[in-house]
Amino acid sequence: MIRYITLIWSLLVGTVYLQAQQPEMVSQTFKDRRVINTHSVETLPARKLDVRIAHRFGDLLGENGGFQTFFGLENAADVMIGAEYGLTNRFTVGLYRTKGAGITPEGNSGLNQLTNGIFKYRVLHQTVDQIVPFSMTLVGVVSVSTAKQIDDNPDLIRSFPKFAHRMATNWQIILARKFSDGFSLQILPSYTHRNLVTFEDENGIFAFGAATRIQLNKVVGIIADITVPFNERRTSEAGYYYPFGIGLEFDTGGHIFQVNFTNATGIMETDYIPYTTSNWGDGEFRLGFTISRLFNL
Repeated sequence: MIRYITLIWSLLVGTVYLQAQQPEMVSQTFKDRRVINTHSVETLPARKLDVRIAHRFGDLLGENGGFQTFFGLENAADVMIGAEYGLTNRFTVGLYRTKGAGITPEGNSGLNQLTNGIFKYRVLHQTVDQIVPFSMTLVGVVSVSTAKQIDDNPDLIRSFPKFAHRMATNWQIILARKFSDGFSLQILPSYTHRNLVTFEDENGIFAFGAATRIQLNKVVGIIADITVPFNERRTSEAGYYYPFGIGLEFDTGGHIFQVNFTNATGIMETDYIPYTTSNWGDGEFRLGFTISRLFNL
C-alpha cells in the first residue's frame, strides 16, 4: 500500500513540476484575427466562434467621391459576412461571403460574388522567456466565384470556360513579434494564384506584406498594414497600387470594433492583392469598418 501511495504521490509531484516548467505564452500580439487588409498571426481559442461583418464604402474623395456620394457612404465597394471557428487553440477555419470588388485598370471585372474558405494554423507561439522569440502562422484562402457566366466574350475573366477558372487561392506565412505591450509587428510573404487572368497578365503573384499595432491604452490601438505585390504589371504606370490601410481598433471586452481607411476595394487577399487600382494620392481611399463578436460553443 505504501508503495502505491508513494507512486501516486510521485506522479502528482511530477505533473505539477512539468506544468510549472511550461513556458508562458505571449498573449494578444494582435487583438484581432485581422489587421485591416491582412490576416494577423492570431488564431481563435478552441471552441470559440467569431462572427464577423466588414464593410468597405466608396471613394472618400476623387472623381467618384466628395459630397455628391456623401464621401463614399452611398456606395459599397465590398461587403463581407461570415464566421471563424477554433477547432483547437492552433487551428482555425472560416467561411465568408464577399461581394467582391476586383477590377482591372481597363475596367474589366475580376472575380466577384465570392465564397471564401479560410484555414489558419499556428506553428509557433512567442514565449515570455524568449525561448521562442516570435510567432508563426500559416494561412490559406480559397475563393470561388458564383457570378453569372459571361459567355459572349472569351477575353473576360467571367467567361469561365471551366469551373476551375472561378477559383483563386492565397497562401501566406505570417511571422510576428510582440516587442512590448504597446507595439507589435508582423511580416507576411504570400503567393496568390488565379486560374484565369486577362491577356498578358500572370496567374501567380508573389507579395510581401507588413502590419503593426500601436496600443494607446487598454481600449484603443492604432493599426496599419501594407502589401507589395512582386509582379511586372503591378505598378502605378500600369494602373495598380499597393494596398495600404490605417485605422483605429476598439476593444470593448465583448467584441472588437475597427474603423479604417484603405485604398483597397476588395476585402479578401484573392481580391485586393491582384486588383487594387485605387490611388491614395487621387483621393481614392475609403472608410471601412469591421465588427467581430465571439461566442462560446
